[in-house]
Amino acid sequence: MSSTLSGVSTRPAKPRRLGFSRSFRCLSASQHRNITTCLDTASRVTDHSTTQRAIDHAMSVRSLPERTKRSKDEPETTVKLQDKVAIVTGAASGIGEAVTKRFLDEGAKVVVVDLKDEAELAQRFADYAGNVLAVKADVTRREDLERIVSSTVDKFGGIDILYNNAALFDMRPILDESWDIFDRLFAVNVKGMFFLMQLVAQQMVKQGRGGKIVNMSSQAGRRGEALVSHYCATKAAVISYTQSAALGLAQHGINVNSIAPGVVDTPMWETVDALFAKYENRPLGEKKRLVGEAVPLGRMGLPNDLTGAALFLVSADSDYITAQTLNVDGGNWMS
Repeated sequence: MSSTLSGVSTRPAKPRRLGFSRSFRCLSASQHRNITTCLDTASRVTDHSTTQRAIDHAMSVRSLPERTKRSKDEPETTVKLQDKVAIVTGAASGIGEAVTKRFLDEGAKVVVVDLKDEAELAQRFADYAGNVLAVKADVTRREDLERIVSSTVDKFGGIDILYNNAALFDMRPILDESWDIFDRLFAVNVKGMFFLMQLVAQQMVKQGRGGKIVNMSSQAGRRGEALVSHYCATKAAVISYTQSAALGLAQHGINVNSIAPGVVDTPMWETVDALFAKYENRPLGEKKRLVGEAVPLGRMGLPNDLTGAALFLVSADSDYITAQTLNVDGGNWMS
């Protein structure tokens, strides 16, 4: 039906067939998804030139490595890392040990890396025998980093996840800092972290199926502190390298993120508390108590408080998250 108003026809315009300059054949799955979205949008808009441009763009988008997805015929599973291969450094105690066990509980095979002897290291995860490979390594040595990667590939066939956790801590007034302490902390916390990330990323690119990398930073990397200047600087560097790596590796389907814990009650905190007592003239235990009370959630963190965030960032749940630093600190730092 049509009508006229002031001599102008108001007959609805006949929809114009969208013209495609290229065939839909031989498209990647990601291109198919992009174009399907465009066609769905086209059914609800009248500016078909806009839709055509969007489709042309979708056809040109580079194809990223496809994530492994569960077939509709496969049974549902509650584990998030089934048959994934992970490397965890600093795995012998504290956060590293807790995260390793969480990954194993979620179905992963894990290469646990630490300075401890391999037999002692493996014993900590004896309940997961067959899914664990213990590697004694010094992350400041290039040959040790290469051995971590080659041992992982030889044992499990590839690498899907890196959890860069190994780190050193030091505390002293800035006027007493030394070249040696600077070199030690940056060698472990920055150099080792970066070059293991690089080696693992090279392997992931070779595999062509993407991957997940999580680098452990700290609340200390968000700001300077008088007694831990080198440690703060190394953890700030972790955040910066995480962002740079995320941008550089995105084209390969590799997500790179960081976690910034707050105060976490691990065996190391006994040493930290003693140093605060020395430098701030406090009774033993007072600093630890005050720090815990200052957390908005009312307590220090525990290693298990970090495992949920770690699992999220290495699982498919975080496929669209990269270049981020996730605070897990009970509310101490808001961003």
